[in-house]
Amino acid sequence: MGKFGGQHHGYFLPSEGANNVALALFSFPSLSDYESYRTDSLRDNECMAAFKFAETTSCIMSYERSFFRPVFV
Repeated sequence: MGKFGGQHHGYFLPSEGANNVALALFSFPSLSDYESYRTDSLRDNECMAAFKFAETTSCIMSYERSFFRPVFV
């Protein structure tokens, strides 16, 4: 588990197609754990520095959050 209770699965870039999209995948045991992460990260010095860096450099154009469920075959 990570600093805020979630599991970070990595950053992913497309191998073809759009060159301005990336995914950062995380999983959390529950929606309430995810909501706690969202609240706690806004008070964390390292996260605040990363948010400021992204804002200053415009390296992140937009955030889109999606929620997925695993598919087991």
